[in-house]
Amino acid sequence: MAAQEPSPPSSLEGNKPGFPKKILANNLEEKHMCNSCLKILRRPLQAQCGHRFCSFCFNKIVSSGPHKCSACIKEDLFEDPTSILKEGGAFPDNAARREVEALAAVCPNEGCTWTGNIKEYEVNHEGKCDFMIILCPSCKELMRTNELERHNERECPERTLNCKYCKEPFHFKNIKAHDEICPKYPMICEGCAKKKIPREKYVDHIKFCSKFRAPCRFHVVGCDMSVSLESLQPQSLELAGHKIHELHRALRELELKLGQLTLGGGAPVQGACAPTLPTLALPALATSFTPLPSAVGAALELQLHSEKTKVEELSRRCQELELKVGTFENIVCVLNREMERSSTTIEAYNRQHRLDQDKVEILNNKVRQLERTVGLRDLSIVEMEGNIREMSAATFDGIFVWKISDFTKKRQDAIAGRAPAMFSPAFFTSKYGYKMCLRIYLNGDGTGRASHLSLFFVVMRGHSDALLKWPFNQKVTLMLLDQNNREHIIDAFRPDISSSSFQRPVSDMNIASGCPLFCPLPKLDTKNSYIRDDTIFIKAIVDLTGL
Repeated sequence: MAAQEPSPPSSLEGNKPGFPKKILANNLEEKHMCNSCLKILRRPLQAQCGHRFCSFCFNKIVSSGPHKCSACIKEDLFEDPTSILKEGGAFPDNAARREVEALAAVCPNEGCTWTGNIKEYEVNHEGKCDFMIILCPSCKELMRTNELERHNERECPERTLNCKYCKEPFHFKNIKAHDEICPKYPMICEGCAKKKIPREKYVDHIKFCSKFRAPCRFHVVGCDMSVSLESLQPQSLELAGHKIHELHRALRELELKLGQLTLGGGAPVQGACAPTLPTLALPALATSFTPLPSAVGAALELQLHSEKTKVEELSRRCQELELKVGTFENIVCVLNREMERSSTTIEAYNRQHRLDQDKVEILNNKVRQLERTVGLRDLSIVEMEGNIREMSAATFDGIFVWKISDFTKKRQDAIAGRAPAMFSPAFFTSKYGYKMCLRIYLNGDGTGRASHLSLFFVVMRGHSDALLKWPFNQKVTLMLLDQNNREHIIDAFRPDISSSSFQRPVSDMNIASGCPLFCPLPKLDTKNSYIRDDTIFIKAIVDLTGL
């Protein structure tokens, strides 16, 4: 029988545990569930004990050394060494993988309408869904994948922008601070009103701008005058220097004339023009210059008065400054009180924040407890479903027919060592009678290994064992049914009451006992009527005489 081609490997081969249960469109069957992570099998491996695990889960279990199979322990099927999980002790279960990959799947993300099968989900959709909830790497805000690009461009408070002037990157929250230091930021000259002057060239501009008015260097003490560069041009300064020089020269000439007139008094003036002057002219001239010294004193008094006025003006300004200083001190006091109130408010907010964090932690713990409870409930449900299936297949008259389908595959698994043994569902001699099952080795066991089909009878622990007679001593007949009803293969035995296999069970089941040479395998390899539609039937009859 030709083997089917395995599914192509994923880029995530062996790197993830099972698929989440919520991607299934239908109910999850137990055979498709990993016995470690309890999720849907991903790259299933089958251990020698027959249990299946995700490739990731199995490698994680055996990474620290050999471990006992927890599923075998839970099901009371532990056998050494087949129930020991170790490296190299499991094989890819391609049949289970194909079954899982063909299961109908839906996307678990809210709002996504994707549907397909699990194989398509893993290859084309897992981790790529536009509706998947992710964290913004900058501000840690939760959002869908299809919203991340818009968030990064328009909304994220931690997003990085490039300055449109200097092209340097900066955080959005620092945009105002960057505008204050950007060397290319456009400035406006307050003198000439020129626009779009880069900040790095603004100082050079105002140095040479003829209309820019700089404040007096004494503006800190109240001077409100300003000086323009135009008044400090070399031509203006040179002209002012000439005028000052002429004023000084004129002042010296006046002082000299004043001295000559004061010393001359009423003496006659020598010179060619003297006779033409009237005789009363000189006394009148002398009289006209006599009050000049008093005029000089008045000028000095006027200057003194001017200085006093300036001092009074300065005193007034000092008083105004003192008032302003007092006002500023009051403002500082008010701001200090506001800061204290703000600090108190912030501390209250911090305390509330810590309380909120404690509440969140408590709620998180409750959620984790609920998740554990739900997990235990899921396990209980799976166990109950198994019990229901077992009870639905059980009989209560000592006669049991076991249908084994997919015989060829199961025999190949037995030959490869993946599942050497199989257990039947339990059956009973009566409702409150002995509990039993069958165990079959499709490639033989013990003396019949690789040559015979081995069939064994197993006494199991039941609810009514305390009411029954022990050891078990009823005749057992085992049959491989001919589906043409002609020649059944039959073997029967009566229990050895000294064997531990037939004493009252102290664990879930006793050691199996039966027929290791039940049916030669060549008899099943040739054309026969025991295998029909890749199915065989095993029948067990327990003699109820004496019960």
